[in-house]
Amino acid sequence: MARFDTLNAYLERLREVDPSGPDASIWSAREGKVAGRFFQARLTSVFQAVREIESGRAVGFEGYIRNDAEGDQGLSPWRVLDQAAGDGDSIALDRLCRVLHAVNFFRQPGASGRDLYLSVDTRLLSGVGSNHGMAFLQVLRRLELPQGQVVLQLPAVPAEQNWLLNYVSDNYRRNGFRLAVRAIDLHHASYLLDHVRPDVIKLDARHAAQREDALALLRDAAERGVKLVFNKVDATEVAAPLAELAESSGQAVFAQGFLWDVPRAALARAETVEYAAALEGI
Repeated sequence: MARFDTLNAYLERLREVDPSGPDASIWSAREGKVAGRFFQARLTSVFQAVREIESGRAVGFEGYIRNDAEGDQGLSPWRVLDQAAGDGDSIALDRLCRVLHAVNFFRQPGASGRDLYLSVDTRLLSGVGSNHGMAFLQVLRRLELPQGQVVLQLPAVPAEQNWLLNYVSDNYRRNGFRLAVRAIDLHHASYLLDHVRPDVIKLDARHAAQREDALALLRDAAERGVKLVFNKVDATEVAAPLAELAESSGQAVFAQGFLWDVPRAALARAETVEYAAALEGI
């Protein structure tokens, strides 16, 4: 298990920060969590597992923001905060969230050997002129956290903005980040394989019901070393085609959703009874 001495020293300093102080931007909250302030909102992290469909093993976690006062099951304040912010504030919010997620992820033993998926806000794509990812990279370096476990998720963009997606992805790659991109459908996922060359493609699991097209995409992605993650798995009938894809293709199929995991501050175990129980109906 990795030891993050610099991170642990940073966490010790955060325990001394008074969150009511006028200059407090980040501090240690309840149960070891780290929280931060954006305007008057107190924010912290929750995580949802990304699982290998056949074994149920957690291979990574996606970070989401929550209002610290509401606990794990509170609503995400992201949309409200982002709409209220100007472009500069939106970039600051995005960066604060990534720092919170990184610290809250790597402070937990369950982070060892698993990926951390972090979303990049759409406004950050065009709001940062060049050298995307450098500010976050400097944070990782200062805390001596493993950049190799971080996967930055780029949003789906309209076709006329594909040039921006390519430009930004090249920037992030030059700074050493692995990238996930969101696909609108199977056809769009194939386009992204050819033109963006990501490390991960994420798409709605309901598209897996188009069995032949999904199988072709899965095999094409595997040949290129690209991982497919099917998200929004919220029912056994959505998971069933994924299990069939894994069996037919012989490839690893990855999934994420409320069928197995509600986002929580504590990282879920690698294998869970809930996973096996959910698949009994498939």
